[in-house]
Parts: sequence; structure tokens; C-alpha cells
Amino acid sequence: MLAALAGPVMASQAEWRVPILVYHRFAATVTDSMTVRSATFEDHLRVLRSQGYSVIPLHDLLDYLYGRRAGLPAKAVVITADDGHRSVYQVMYPLARRYRVPVTLFIYPSAISNASYALTWDELRRMQQSGGVDVQSHSYWHPNFVQERRRLSPQAYRQLVRQQLLRPRQVIEKQLGHKVDLLAWPFGLYDAELMQEAQTAGYLAAFSLEARPVTWRDSLWALPRLLMVDAYDAKTFAALLKKNSQPESSASHAGSRP
Repeated sequence: MLAALAGPVMASQAEWRVPILVYHRFAATVTDSMTVRSATFEDHLRVLRSQGYSVIPLHDLLDYLYGRRAGLPAKAVVITADDGHRSVYQVMYPLARRYRVPVTLFIYPSAISNASYALTWDELRRMQQSGGVDVQSHSYWHPNFVQERRRLSPQAYRQLVRQQLLRPRQVIEKQLGHKVDLLAWPFGLYDAELMQEAQTAGYLAAFSLEARPVTWRDSLWALPRLLMVDAYDAKTFAALLKKNSQPESSASHAGSRP
């Protein structure tokens, strides 16, 4: 089954790699392990600009992986943010606009316009309409699928999984009027059954929290992302990018997985 899940991918060079960065929350001070200070995030954007990285839309990377795009720029990087925290609108969005970098937001719709910490649909519309912000699925209410599998009967678990994968697509598409075809796994947890369900539900790709760059060996339904934390100051962040990015001398060419 995993071979079938691999999909129509991509460059055969051993050095081909693109880091996908994932943020969660932003604040003036660090309040928990998932919070990145606004000053730290701006330091990251400065490093990306000063060292010649190309921040590309996540769908550009997917177009390349599917063979619909001939190549990617050298030193390509993708920026994402999970959960739909309100600080994305207050902090991340203004800085992303200032530095002219695209971002993809993975949200769980049950919280939007409901939870006090979460974005509203109006805020999401404003960001999307201004350009440079894409909104995709992070399940419907962010369940821990490992725990739910233990708790529920097999039939109830399958029903839960399908609801969690299908309903966010329907809600986001209705609220924002664009196609939802990407999924970030809640807590980064996935297995072969979940990957198959994501494919059946119509997702083009799904994303985990494994700390490494995307390479040609990765399944489209388990693409890794690097979790960003406030401890990554400018120097540490620059070293992380250098380790996980494609060398400038490497050309990107579309191909197919062996």
C-alpha cells in the first residue's frame, strides 16, 4: 500500500531537498514551547532574505512533486503555520506581507470564530484576499488519532477519521471559496491507514512534524516539516537552513520516482 501512496514524484538527485518550516503561535514574550517571539520570526525572515533563500508557495512545491512544474528555485523554502491561532493575524501576517513571503495556514475549523485564542473567518478572508496566504486543513477539531483508535471501536474510529478529513474541506471551501486539498496531520501523527484515508478523501498531500526536509523519497501523504521554536536565533536558524536546503549548484528537474 505504501508504494501506491508514493504518487507521481519527482527529482532523482540525491541532493534534492526543500525544507518546510512550521510555526504555531507568536507573541512579544515566550509563553510556551510552541510560541515564537515576533522578533525571532522577523530574524528568520531577515536571514531568508539576506542569504538568498526563495520562499515559495506550498502548492508550487506540490506542483513540482506531481510533475506539473519544471523546476524550483535554488534554496527554496516553504513557510507554514498550524492551528489558526489569532497571533497569526496579529504578528505573522503583517511581517509576511512586509517581507513579501507566502504562507500556508493549516486550521481546524471547529475553533475558528469560536475559541477565544483562534482566528475568525473574517480575519482568514482578509488574509486570503490580500494575496500570499493559503488556508488548508488541519482536521476538523484536531484529534489525537492514536488515542481515538484505542478508545473507539474500529467502525467508530473509521467514521471519526472520515469526518475529520472530509468536514474541514467542506467548511473551509464554503467559508473561503477556494479548493482545500492539503492536510497537516494533528500532532504530526499518521500511519498507513490514515494516509490511505487522506488520499481517498481527496487530499493531494499531507504533512507531518518530522524534523527534516522534503526529499524525493518521501510519500506525498507524509511530507516532513521542521518545527520552529523561539530558541532558533538568527545564527541557529541560518545553520538549520544550510543543513536542510538544496545546494545552490543543484538544478531542479521534474522526474519520476523509481
